[in-house]
Amino acid sequence: MRDGSSQGQQQFLRTRAKAMRSEPTDAELKLWQILRGKRLSGYKFKRQVPIDRYIADFVCFSHRLIIEADGSQHDESPHDSVRDAYLRHQGFAVLRFWNYDILTNDEGVADMILAEMARIEGGQSLLPLSPTPLPRGERGFQ
Repeated sequence: MRDGSSQGQQQFLRTRAKAMRSEPTDAELKLWQILRGKRLSGYKFKRQVPIDRYIADFVCFSHRLIIEADGSQHDESPHDSVRDAYLRHQGFAVLRFWNYDILTNDEGVADMILAEMARIEGGQSLLPLSPTPLPRGERGFQ
């Protein structure tokens, strides 16, 4: 049985996730258009899903894959490293994409997701799960 503080935290996360679903960023909205309704090769994704003490942007539970859309606040974030390590320990693979890449190269992002799904289905060991972001000047920003 959970204690009251744990139940309170779970309720808070569910409420926060619902609010986040109703106010997506432009990148989250674009990525959701790719993933929703099994549009990406029939894979089922959910968005803004509480997983333990975190909220994942997009999750495919059948393949234990989490996809995150990251803005500049995530640049070298130690919190994200701890979060990703925890989620990987729970058996999830985590892919992170910069918002800029989602908005300007959605086909490339979709291809990377499909490649990761193929690796998971093939039982291959997962290589680095997050694409290495380009330095700020090479992402189209100056």
